[in-house]
Amino acid sequence: MTYDYLIIGGGIVGLSTAWQLQQRLPHKNIVLIEKETELAQHQTGHNSGVIHAGIYYPPTSLKAKFCREGSAATIQFCREHQIPFNQCGKLLVATNEVEYQRMESLFQRAQTNGLAVEWLNERELKIQEPNITGIGAILVASTGIVSYREISKKIAQQFIALGGKILLGTQLVSLSEKIDSVEAKLVRNQHIETLQANFIVSCAGLQADRITRMMNLETEFQIIPFRGEYYRLAAKHNQIVKHLIYPIPDPDLPFLGVHLTRMIDGSVTVGPNAVQGWKREGYGHWNFSLADTLEMLDFSGFWKVLKKHWKTGLHETYNSWFKSGYIKEVQKYCPPIQVSDLLPYPAGIRAQAVLKDGTLVHDFLFAESTHSLHVCNAPSPAATSALPIGQYIVEKVLAKTT
Repeated sequence: MTYDYLIIGGGIVGLSTAWQLQQRLPHKNIVLIEKETELAQHQTGHNSGVIHAGIYYPPTSLKAKFCREGSAATIQFCREHQIPFNQCGKLLVATNEVEYQRMESLFQRAQTNGLAVEWLNERELKIQEPNITGIGAILVASTGIVSYREISKKIAQQFIALGGKILLGTQLVSLSEKIDSVEAKLVRNQHIETLQANFIVSCAGLQADRITRMMNLETEFQIIPFRGEYYRLAAKHNQIVKHLIYPIPDPDLPFLGVHLTRMIDGSVTVGPNAVQGWKREGYGHWNFSLADTLEMLDFSGFWKVLKKHWKTGLHETYNSWFKSGYIKEVQKYCPPIQVSDLLPYPAGIRAQAVLKDGTLVHDFLFAESTHSLHVCNAPSPAATSALPIGQYIVEKVLAKTT
């Protein structure tokens, strides 16, 4: 099999890239491979479904740019293709003086980023959300909710309609860069196949570092999995809030804290936390991979992150093991919710890129060779930003290949 372009990874970023590349190059043969038998089975299908507005991110970062553009593009895509979404808005709630000071900084950042936000005092917050307790809040009216799996399915349909090809259940075994192409060995239908591509684009998420190693690229990062555990509230609480309710996050960490999310199906979820993962694709209650763990323990950056954030790690682990700790994260802004209200819900895994010096990579990270481009870190909100991210990747690819 010979193709002009090979896209690795059937999450929303890979699909967005493949679709937009096929739009730009309608006469080229483009194939996307995914090791699972369905698309969007990892980060895309295991997130909170929020259409983020971009309030958290430094104004000069790619995250801020992509999120602003992505929010509008996602909503427009949903309207064009009749995909249900709901712009219910988001409240970021401060419950103490430390959070209040962080909220002031977030409000200033939101204004710098050109977002329409509203400052609420304690009384105004209570009017908006009678079941929420706080000393102040920021209202971000443009934030919404959607199913990114549904968006991914529609993007895949659009890609195929333009002539693109998707190979599901296709495991990548090796990559070898030649003078004028890349050779990929695959396992498909229990048979080993060889595929030639003039250029490859890797959007492999949790496997991003392993793909770069297949290409013998020298990089300074490794993917460290962080497990985000969710609960679903009992149905009696489906109307407990009108907005998405978020705490004020710690600016030193890439996690937004345990929040209440009104899902597109009408239910309300609680989460996620951020627990150290011991299996890259571990979504069950108990998850451990010896190979993943040994690889992580052998990476110097992991130990440096552990040393810097061990107190936070212990706190998150305790809350993971004991619902009494987890519920306190929620009750500080929503006291009516009790432990008995937390029902099972699937977990997610964040593919967090970490550098050898222990730096958590907060923005996008790329690596490349003559015939390849690798998305090494596509941080949250990558789902919200998938359409402009795909466009950005396509521009980088075209600059190298045309």
